[in-house]
Amino acid sequence: MNSFQALRRTIQGPAQAHKRAVTFGITTATRPFSSHITTHLLNSPQSPSNQNIEAKKTMDYQDWTKERLLERVKELEAQLKTQSQLPQQPTPALQPPAAATPTITTEEGEPPKKKQKKKSIGIDPSRYSTRLIALKLSYLGKNYGGFEHSGYSNVPSIEEELWKALVKGCLITPADPSKIDFAPFEYSKCGRTDRGVSAFGQVISIRVRSNRPPSKPEQPAEEDVVMEGTPEQNNTPQLPGKKQQQKPQKEWEDIVDEINYPKVLNRLLPPDIKVLAWAPTLPEGFSARFSCYERQYRYFFTNPSMAPTLLAPGEKSGWLDIAAMKKAARYFEGLHDFRNFCKVDGGKQITSFQRRIFECDIEEVEGQDLGGVNFWGGEKKGKVYYFHVRGSAFLWHQIRHMVAIVFNVGQGLERPEVVRELLDVERNGRKPGYIMAEEVPLVLWDCVFPKRPEIVTGEGERKVLSRGEDERAFMHDPDFKGEIKFEDDGVDWVWLGEDQPGNLMGSNGLVDQLWEYWHERKMDELLSGLLLQQVATRADLTRKLGKEEPAPKKNGKENLQRVYKGGNMTRSSGVYVPVMKKELMPTPVEINHKWAQSKGFKDSEDMANTKNWRSVIKANKAADKAAAAGGEKSV
Repeated sequence: MNSFQALRRTIQGPAQAHKRAVTFGITTATRPFSSHITTHLLNSPQSPSNQNIEAKKTMDYQDWTKERLLERVKELEAQLKTQSQLPQQPTPALQPPAAATPTITTEEGEPPKKKQKKKSIGIDPSRYSTRLIALKLSYLGKNYGGFEHSGYSNVPSIEEELWKALVKGCLITPADPSKIDFAPFEYSKCGRTDRGVSAFGQVISIRVRSNRPPSKPEQPAEEDVVMEGTPEQNNTPQLPGKKQQQKPQKEWEDIVDEINYPKVLNRLLPPDIKVLAWAPTLPEGFSARFSCYERQYRYFFTNPSMAPTLLAPGEKSGWLDIAAMKKAARYFEGLHDFRNFCKVDGGKQITSFQRRIFECDIEEVEGQDLGGVNFWGGEKKGKVYYFHVRGSAFLWHQIRHMVAIVFNVGQGLERPEVVRELLDVERNGRKPGYIMAEEVPLVLWDCVFPKRPEIVTGEGERKVLSRGEDERAFMHDPDFKGEIKFEDDGVDWVWLGEDQPGNLMGSNGLVDQLWEYWHERKMDELLSGLLLQQVATRADLTRKLGKEEPAPKKNGKENLQRVYKGGNMTRSSGVYVPVMKKELMPTPVEINHKWAQSKGFKDSEDMANTKNWRSVIKANKAADKAAAAGGEKSV
């Protein structure tokens, strides 16, 4: 037995080491693989041939779906398992008797071949026509890494889930389904919501498979036409020289005969991502990004914004001053430079921060309350509100910065006029280092595509912009003081249910699906609300059986300030520092210069003067990578 145990340790030792390495690789399966598992294989002394090694060096996992990445882990695991198997020389004592392993052979004396599973070939795209359509999407973004796909996120994106549904439904036929690449399908998107942000009116346009019969090539000469019912078709005898007339084809109906795109996709998408409508006919030159004239966002919050705490008899904190917030919000309306209300990304090299806000206000959500939670007493009742903003376009994190300042105003920490001060970039050219609001309550509410924008000049003249003009110039014209009307929708949406009511309100319709999703969360809200109410009201706070602790102090002042930052987030800031007295951040110009210098340019101006500077950066990066792979330093 001692020799048998020693042999087993000899065989299993290296295998266990490789198993631990593979297990570690699987736990990081959602991370970029090029820097982890590929390196592990390349460093293995039992690596494949040099040709395979070079292939692994150049393999790019950035655009792969999470499922394909996991498949890749399994492939690497199988390779490591094969490499770890040592040649086994079984001793006679370990060999089973010959009769114990009978061999099944065919009549020819060869063992039978295993049946291989048939691979799904999919559809032949050449047999189908395609069409460009628009889709209006809704999604709850809490569990996703934003709308746009990124190979560096450890959670899926909305685009990734949409890609998988489009491929599985055979609406698009990419050459490599595991690689997310929308470019061949004339794809465009209206907005790029960040991680955790939701949308109820996101719009994309994409070219997809259609049921419309593909256009037929020109028919041959009349004598060569094979008519329906002729002997060439059914081998039935026909009178010589007599031709059968073709049956008239049914006229194509654009909605009835077409694929029900929302219904197909909703069956394949997760429960928190749904397609609400589609547009079969789009205006000429339509782009979901560039044809959009207005984007509407809403940021939801409650009042009280946080759990009220006792300050004095009959007085509790946590309430927001809605009137002051409305006053602050209206300062955003018009054309302004929002560099102090956004996050600057040096990689985008943005130099203009002017954006026009059509409307900005605080609105109450009708028919919504705090779910029966009311433990503070008095005449005040908890309500639900939203920060409402309409604009032509927005900068990175712009709305979350705007909301953060408005919340500070609502808590009495700032005056409404602080918005006006931050918009004055000539006097305040550096952004103070304040914290932006949380992302989850933010919703891209709708996207507007008007037929023709109508503007009302400052003199009261109505003007409908005609095609061919610079239709967006007025939005960024500081001298324009009139109104902008977007009344007619230029996209004829077919909402789910208009095609067939059962698709919306029927069994397993969209409403039925969303009801189940909502009802589960409503029960969570109900039970947690009842628990909160019961806990908050059971104790008699007037008894004061214990000794009350003094409030903590800092520099002789009470250190009890709590600051609401949206969502569920409350920060204990100690002594509150006003926004205009916070540490100032670098200017956008300084940020752009620093980023350009990190890429080898003198400054951002030098980079801007370089033709196709993005291609130059990519080429330099590839050269550095190749030099590093060859063990040489790039010059």
